[in-house]
Amino acid sequence: MKKGLDLKDPGVLLATWFGAGLLPRAPGTWGSLAALPVAWVIHGAFGWQGLALAAAVTFAVGIWAANRFMAKAGLGSDPAPVVIDEVAGQWLTLLAVEPDMVLYGAGFVLFRAADIVKPWPVSWADRHVAGGLGVMLDDVFAGVYAAAALYALQIVL
Repeated sequence: MKKGLDLKDPGVLLATWFGAGLLPRAPGTWGSLAALPVAWVIHGAFGWQGLALAAAVTFAVGIWAANRFMAKAGLGSDPAPVVIDEVAGQWLTLLAVEPDMVLYGAGFVLFRAADIVKPWPVSWADRHVAGGLGVMLDDVFAGVYAAAALYALQIVL
């Protein structure tokens, strides 16, 4: 990890989602994957409302954490180790369904696809919104796309 970055720093810890973003190759995928069991627990304990609240809080905290990480690392827009944005987006996606292994797996795939392909306005936010807000916003938009697709898939199944 780059000098000055330490998982003891709450901003770094949260931005990397407890170190998931520091795993080798495809940190966004690791961040999304790490979000799944936490979503399952939150949804099981507090329902979709709890998961929605957790996603909103994670979005707000993510803006701060991403800004802190970027400042400490001296990096610009959307550095790969910052994966708290994937967590918020993944949780938004999963709001469309009840906890179910197959649907959560499909939600994971659909969210990753939307995050990678970046249909409009995901691509717009990725290119035009700076700082921590920009880091978080494109994944929120991707989460909305993926949630709609997951909801439709659930109806078909």
